[in-house]
Amino acid sequence: MASDLDFSPPEVPEPTFLENLLRYGLFLGAIFQLICVLAIIVPIPKSHEAEAEPSEPRSAEVTRKPKAAVPSVNKRPKRETKKKR
Repeated sequence: MASDLDFSPPEVPEPTFLENLLRYGLFLGAIFQLICVLAIIVPIPKSHEAEAEPSEPRSAEVTRKPKAAVPSVNKRPKRETKKKR
């Protein structure tokens, strides 16, 4: 009766190239997600140089002009009188 039992491991085919690619791609994706989550959770201390810069006005903010104040050239002024039919 003991000789009838087969305790050898089952035959499992070797993974193909695409299965290996999928496996390692999933591992890399999981590692990337963990890095992104850690980047959100763990704050990065700012250097002293970066704290001194915001007191000075930026050149991009100074040269910015309001777009609403500039009338469009392509639009015609509205007619005040109705057309006669």
